[in-house]
Amino acid sequence: MARAALAAARFLQLLQPRRRLRPRRAIRSSPPFFASAGDLAAEVRRDFPALQSNAYPGVPLIYLDSGATSQKPSCVLQALTDYYEHSANVHRGTYALAERATEAFEHARSSVAKLIGAKPQEVIFTGGATDAINLVAESWGSTLGPGDEVLITVMEHHSNIIPWQLATQKTGATLKHVGITEEGTLDLDEFQRLLSPQTKMVAFCHVSNTLGCINPVKEMAAAAHAVGAKVLLDACQSVPHLKIDVADLGVDFLVASSHKMYGPTGVGFLWGRPEILEAMPPWKGGGEMIKEVYMDRSFYADVPARFEAGTPPIAQAVGLGAACDYMLRLGMDRIEAYERELSEYLWQAMSRVPGLRLYGPPRDRCALVAFNDQRHAEILKDVAGVLDMDGIAIRAGHHCAQPLHRALGATYGSARVSCAFYTTKEEIDRFVEALEDALETVRSGEGCVFDPDDPEACNCSSSRMRS
Repeated sequence: MARAALAAARFLQLLQPRRRLRPRRAIRSSPPFFASAGDLAAEVRRDFPALQSNAYPGVPLIYLDSGATSQKPSCVLQALTDYYEHSANVHRGTYALAERATEAFEHARSSVAKLIGAKPQEVIFTGGATDAINLVAESWGSTLGPGDEVLITVMEHHSNIIPWQLATQKTGATLKHVGITEEGTLDLDEFQRLLSPQTKMVAFCHVSNTLGCINPVKEMAAAAHAVGAKVLLDACQSVPHLKIDVADLGVDFLVASSHKMYGPTGVGFLWGRPEILEAMPPWKGGGEMIKEVYMDRSFYADVPARFEAGTPPIAQAVGLGAACDYMLRLGMDRIEAYERELSEYLWQAMSRVPGLRLYGPPRDRCALVAFNDQRHAEILKDVAGVLDMDGIAIRAGHHCAQPLHRALGATYGSARVSCAFYTTKEEIDRFVEALEDALETVRSGEGCVFDPDDPEACNCSSSRMRS
């Protein structure tokens, strides 16, 4: 009963506006967000409604979790509204409303293709990047058999691990993985050693969602092709931040997720080389992925329709197209240049915080840093909670990368700050100063909601440290 009462009390407390138990020094004041002349973030922030909001009454939001999902510009929200106010299905009706919906849907496909240097017919809309990887693992993966090998890396998101586990278990193929170096980069020597004529697929991320490192895709793809393997690139953490050209990268498949690239949730895409896609069987059956249907057999549509069974996520795809158009207007060269500068600024700022361990290399990275307390790794979720009181949104946990955290010796996970082109250096300054305060608060055991001396009242990491 006592525990139930405490749980109820905590729930009620969480419904109240956040407040600190005791005052802490104020975060250093900084210039307004639009004070930095020529700053890309200063130019675009007004396009993102969420960035004008407060986390709590009187507490402005500082959003530093773009690696989990991005904020959406007004043009994306307007595209969704426009579609829903004049909605119709696509590729079916001959009336004006349906034709306009089809035109908007196919324009989105063209915008995605333009963003990555591809042709529209090579782009398949999916339910997300996870869906896209499963499509390849299920359809192309049906060609695997005993003796074949699939090679992935330990730094993969779970979505680029589990589909290959399922595919190899189903077909009798073998799944192998590449480890990391002490610096937190991919072990390229091990990668070369593991490649063999038995390797049929190499699947890896362009940018690690935890380490932030940019993998040498062109070199890895060339090495994989030298042994006859296909290459799938998880580009979720790179497409919104780096200029992508699929022909230059030399991969066979590329996947990305709309919600990480300033578009809606519920949609992503698969790009594939047309000759490979045309040879792949469908992985889902339904309307629109067929040419003719008989009771005993069916004839399938050409790519991309073959892999888009049923009514597609029309509104979401239209929103994704608007996000791509927005990035293209800004220019991916400009976005990449600004974010590389931001990445260096973030790393240097966090390197000055005492007692932190930063994961990944200091160079050749995106503006994403995962970190831990060197002595008390278990406190990171509490630190993130204290930062939330200052309106600062970061992520603490395993970031859907449990094998990587085990390889790092970070069994409790890590905290992660991840930026986008709308992130300002002033926000990073505010975050770093608030982080120092939050670490001091939690390390001292002052971050508990209830009395830390009462074990019945609280089981947060601060009280465990004191026991």
